[in-house]
Amino acid sequence: MKHIGILAHSAEGSALCYLTACHEGARRLGAHQHPEITLSILPMGETLGPWEAGDLPFVRNFLSGTASRLVGAKADFFVCPDNTAHIALEADGPPLPLPGLHIAEVVAHRAAASGWNRVGVLGTKWSMDGPVYRAAFARRGIDYVIPEPDDRALIQQVIFDELCRGLFTDASRAAFVRIIADLKSQDCQAVVLGCTEIPLLITSDVSPLPTLDSTRLLATAAVEVAVGERPIPTWRGGPV
Repeated sequence: MKHIGILAHSAEGSALCYLTACHEGARRLGAHQHPEITLSILPMGETLGPWEAGDLPFVRNFLSGTASRLVGAKADFFVCPDNTAHIALEADGPPLPLPGLHIAEVVAHRAAASGWNRVGVLGTKWSMDGPVYRAAFARRGIDYVIPEPDDRALIQQVIFDELCRGLFTDASRAAFVRIIADLKSQDCQAVVLGCTEIPLLITSDVSPLPTLDSTRLLATAAVEVAVGERPIPTWRGGPV
């Protein structure tokens, strides 16, 4: 059994990833059983200025420090339940101190396996406008669609002012449902919940489109690695 390290960046999403991995472990291994899991997190507030400034080297070094603590805990590999963080993790720099599953690769693989060729993406402004999901989908021939600029700004505001603070309101849920419905009108076949907190607000029963829940897909993939159903990853940051 392999030891899962959770390289956390935002609290709510990383907690959901941790709980999902525990529950998935019990589903596979029996009640009260799961792989060993270590979660390490530094306060995300220290990186928000660098994110706004586009200082990817600072953020990458910050996250690499967390990865080093997971090495100290003897984790065999890491998962980072933060989609935006993968922009920094993909940036040039020294190899990360342990290998990790790439969240966008896990999600894009599931989209391709489901036969979807046009998918909408919700996330932070950096994730929606950035290269990570766009490239992961392009490698599989999947069209990448994001909301209009005003809706992207609304999503960003809700993520940081509400979801990352554990606030989930009916008004924001209705706004996200409307945005997903608009993606459906643009012939999207599914929507990526590409901020790890969004699945706490939007569930499959309220979404107008099938959901690709990045948090739970990543956690499930981590358990598959831990129990030997998926190979240990080899990616240590940098371009995929």
